[in-house]
Parts: sequence; structure tokens; C-alpha cells
Amino acid sequence: MENKSRISEFLLHGYPDTEELRIVHVIVFLIIYLVALIENLIIITVIVYSHQLHSPMYFFLVNLSLQDLGSISVTVPKSMLNSLMNTEAISYSGCLCQVFFLIFFVMSHFFLLGVMAYDRYVAICKPLHYEMIMNKKACIQMATSIWISALFYSMLHMGNLVTLEFCSRIINQLYCEIPQLLKISCSKFYVAVERALIFGSSLGFLYYIIIAFSYIQIFRTVLRIPSTHGKQKAFSTCLPHLIVICLFMINGSFAYLQPTSSSPSISNTFVSFFYCMMPPVMNPLIYSMRNKEFKMAFWKLILHFFPHTLQRYSQLCIF
Repeated sequence: MENKSRISEFLLHGYPDTEELRIVHVIVFLIIYLVALIENLIIITVIVYSHQLHSPMYFFLVNLSLQDLGSISVTVPKSMLNSLMNTEAISYSGCLCQVFFLIFFVMSHFFLLGVMAYDRYVAICKPLHYEMIMNKKACIQMATSIWISALFYSMLHMGNLVTLEFCSRIINQLYCEIPQLLKISCSKFYVAVERALIFGSSLGFLYYIIIAFSYIQIFRTVLRIPSTHGKQKAFSTCLPHLIVICLFMINGSFAYLQPTSSSPSISNTFVSFFYCMMPPVMNPLIYSMRNKEFKMAFWKLILHFFPHTLQRYSQLCIF
């Protein structure tokens, strides 16, 4: 029987068996990673350099993009590297670091979605008090609280994980995650990890209830707006955020509430990586695709940095 003092590395099962499939795996993951990287860097750059976007909603959107970049960078590069090197190994410390940072970025993402819902609630339900409530100091305090809370929660799990002993090195997943580590644990201390998960799940459920209540109040207020234009503007700022929350909740439920299998499963692997990879790709599209203010700021920034290129392009289009 192996325990944690003798285990120096884990084996991540679930990688493609043939060289052709491994190449496809690397190419697909590389494209998704680069798309997420470019999208989120564009959002951060445009908001930072555009003074008209220096508002609470866009300040929190920058934090969301940072969290998306962090969460996808925790798992995807290591997965691509293992496929290129035709190995399944990950060190013990590397595995724990993956768990720590994945929990950190996912939980900060989760907390931020609630703060963004509160921002929309104040903007629509209490517009006269918006600037007073969502002032610069309050926004910075909220963002700081989000990152610190996520850090403490990930440290709580890490403190429990380092006490575990493991009976096996085989993890039936492409990255390290708590359910799979609990499955191969033969330590009595795994109860502490389960209690931390139950505690976090309970808080998460209450958090979702608060978010749902906020949106009930938001939609009640929006439906009372007399003008059609006012309703459309309110819905255009709220619906993208609501879609992001639903995607996060559905993906998280599939990833963590499904039973862990005793052998590598294509469906389990797909769901888990979909949970890690799709939000960083979809969030920028959802928030910026129909946001006229952001698109205008984006093109102004392009004009500022590449004026001659756009002039030549417009001349080519004319001729």
C-alpha cells in the first residue's frame, strides 16, 4: 500500500492512446487556450485604456477576465505538455498546486458573480443611490474581499489535503481535482475534506439564492419601466450576466456532483474540461458581443494604436 510519504507523483489517466489523437488533443486545446487568452487580454486592455469604461461594472469585468485567465492556465498548459511528452505524470506538489489554484480561481469567480449581480441590482433598483453605494472605495473593497475569501477557502482545502494518505497514484482525470483525490485516499482525515466541501456547497447554495432574489427584484423593476428602450437597455446589461451565472452553475453541477468513476470516462473528462475551458472562452463573448459601449471603446483603441493600418484598409475597401 502506497501512502503520501512514498508517493512523489500521480498518474493522470485519460490521455489519448495513439499519437494521432494526442496531436489532435494538443491542437484543439491550444486553439481554445489561445482564443481564451486573446479574448480576455483584449477585454482587460480595452477597459484599462478606455476612460469611458472606468465604471464599477467594467472594473468587475476586468477581475472576471483575470480569473478566467488564471483558471484555464492552471490545467490546460500542463495537459498539452503531457500529451506532447507522451506522459501521464504530475508531481505530488504539482498536483496540490493545481487543486489550490483551481479552487482559488473558481471560488473567486463564484464570489465575483454575486458582487456583479449586486452591482446590477443597485444600478436598476436604486439608481439614485448608485454612485454613493458603488463608489470607487467600495468597489476596491469588494474586489479585495473576493480574492481574500477565495484564498482562505483554497488554503482550507489545501490544509486538509496535505494530511491525506493515498492508496493509489492513479487519477482518472486529465488534471488533479478533489473528488478524484478523495477516491484514491485511504486516510481517515478525508472526512475533514468532505466536511469542507459540504460547508462550501451549503454556502454556495445560499449564495445562489441571494443572486436569484436579486434578479427577481431586478426583473420586477425592469418590467415597470414605461419605455421600451429603457427595458431593452436594462435587459442588455443584465441578461449577459445571468447567462454567465447559469453556465457556471450548470457546468459546476455536472463537474462536481457526478459520481467519480473507477476507470477513465470520456464523458467525465469532457464535462470536467468543459467546466474549466468554456467559461474563459464564452464569458468575453457574452459580455462584449452585444455591448455597444465596449465595442465603441475597442474600435477607438484600434484607431488610436493603428491609424495608418485602418486608413489603408478603408482605401482598399473603397477601391
